[in-house]
Amino acid sequence: MAVAHPLDRYLRTDRLPTMWCPGCGLGILLGCILRALDRRIREGSLRRENVGFAGGIGCSARMTLYPYFDSAHVIHGRAIPFALGVKIVKPEMKMIVVGGDGDIAAIGGNHILHAIRRNADLVVIMANNMIYGMTGGQQAPTTPRGLYTTTTPYGNPEREINIVKLAAALGANYVARGSVTHTPLLEQMIYKALGKRGLAFVEVLSTCPELFGRHIGFRSPVDLYSELRKRVVVKTRPSVEESDYSWERGFVIGEFVDRDEPGFIEVLQEYTSRARGGAG
Repeated sequence: MAVAHPLDRYLRTDRLPTMWCPGCGLGILLGCILRALDRRIREGSLRRENVGFAGGIGCSARMTLYPYFDSAHVIHGRAIPFALGVKIVKPEMKMIVVGGDGDIAAIGGNHILHAIRRNADLVVIMANNMIYGMTGGQQAPTTPRGLYTTTTPYGNPEREINIVKLAAALGANYVARGSVTHTPLLEQMIYKALGKRGLAFVEVLSTCPELFGRHIGFRSPVDLYSELRKRVVVKTRPSVEESDYSWERGFVIGEFVDRDEPGFIEVLQEYTSRARGGAG
């Protein structure tokens, strides 16, 4: 007898199993997103028909193919402007952008910059597996210095980009870092992000056993997962300065910024009203 999963109603089950490799952390992340959405929908703070997903190119961005919500799979690095366009036209939508560190921090880097400075009313979830997972294991902007990649066989000579610091400096309303190794905390971060106005950014440390773990000596997905978990440091309210990370020092996770400034849509509507001769 077939047994239904509690999240089946939020999944396009005809597209399962997913395209992700065994041991990939993205399935864990998808589960956290759907459970957080389920909580919001059941409590009445979100309507299912007002939730939309947007993703670009890459393993993480392919996540938009599986949730049973309105979704768009757009070109590489361009999910944020697409999602913001939807939000401007339909302000009632809760737009969730899901992408990898390459899609969001590299080719989409310019778009995340301007979405943050606008405090755009989006939930941006960046799965950080520290590598280009779909295209061959090349160095990513988030690859910790010193680690092997297929394009840095003697070790990565560059510093890692820290999107947490960037998002905090440019004025995002909510900035957090979670990990697929700590799912209750990650689910709570996403749940909170879904209730924020303005830009909510959640970086998610994830595992790529095939093109990250295997290349740095962890032959088993379980070994990589366990190693990442050992390197994660949980803090209740860490400072932004504590968000710098390296493979040696580890990764602080927690909520770095939580404020409530007006979001871009609210400001835009005020200026639109002025332009039309309304009271400002």
